[in-house]
Amino acid sequence: MTGSGPVLVTGGAGFLGGAIVARLLERGISVRSFSRGDYPHLRELGVETFRGDLGDSAAVEAAVAGCEAVFHVSAQIGSWGKYEDFYRTNVEGTDHILAACQTHGVRRLIYTSTPSVVHAGGDIEGADESLPYSSHFDTHYPKTKAIAEQRVLNANGPEFSTVALRPHLIWGPGDNQLIPRLVERSRAGRLALVGDGSKLVDGVYIDNAADAHINAFDAMKRGAPCAGKAYFITNDAPLPMAELMNGILAAAGEPPISKHIPPALAIAVGALCEGIWWLFRRKGEPPMTRFVAKQLSTAHWYDISAARRELGYVPAVSTEEGLARLAQSF
Repeated sequence: MTGSGPVLVTGGAGFLGGAIVARLLERGISVRSFSRGDYPHLRELGVETFRGDLGDSAAVEAAVAGCEAVFHVSAQIGSWGKYEDFYRTNVEGTDHILAACQTHGVRRLIYTSTPSVVHAGGDIEGADESLPYSSHFDTHYPKTKAIAEQRVLNANGPEFSTVALRPHLIWGPGDNQLIPRLVERSRAGRLALVGDGSKLVDGVYIDNAADAHINAFDAMKRGAPCAGKAYFITNDAPLPMAELMNGILAAAGEPPISKHIPPALAIAVGALCEGIWWLFRRKGEPPMTRFVAKQLSTAHWYDISAARRELGYVPAVSTEEGLARLAQSF
């Protein structure tokens, strides 16, 4: 199983973090969680909980001390906000995790990254991990995640193995990001497809995303061809954007999307919204940003051969089965 110490999951109360915690507990592994909030349900499961901010190096070090491995899942996400906030959590927070791991002799670090680190605004169709990091980012989240991912991979060495996983559009029961926004906008009559919805996209069901992390955890024990590398993680079943979004809406009992916006108009609206939000210092995220407009109007699906070959990753839950489970959860 594992060595003598517990396994730490940052963001252990979150959507993906919680799924990883559940799998570790099923194996009888001692688990710690590090989160900003207080989550009594984790303690009830037998998880040792540490509360703190990733920007606080002392709090991070206390959580990492004595651990055998770390899943670094927690991040500042979103398409809007101050660069300093994203940098503090995503870059400095990851630096603190790396420093604490090396101070305390942690052997394995599994880092949750994002395919957005290679998204330059155009179509990505069947690309593998040889695709370079983007040289331009429309928002701070992928920029800071790209910096952090490179630092994680560069930290890999004989005594400390690191790997970065790039799960794409994680969805399923318990999602508190993608699905609630889709449903809320549908009910408000404010949901439209950017373009005709025919561009192919490949998300990943929550159980598959969690399995990939456990696969990486296991793979790093043996010779570790995966050490120091990044991997795309998807369901390996690209669908037209309209089909995936309408499938999720149908599971929630919502009608299919009937409105369409030309991509150029969506990007222009995004730029306008960003300008208004910046000028008037408005709270929350704008209803549209350039980053979101480009994500919704371009193809993005990936070749996951490397994850299959080197991590033993198999997407066990199909998109159809995932949508059926999602409908049951509603």
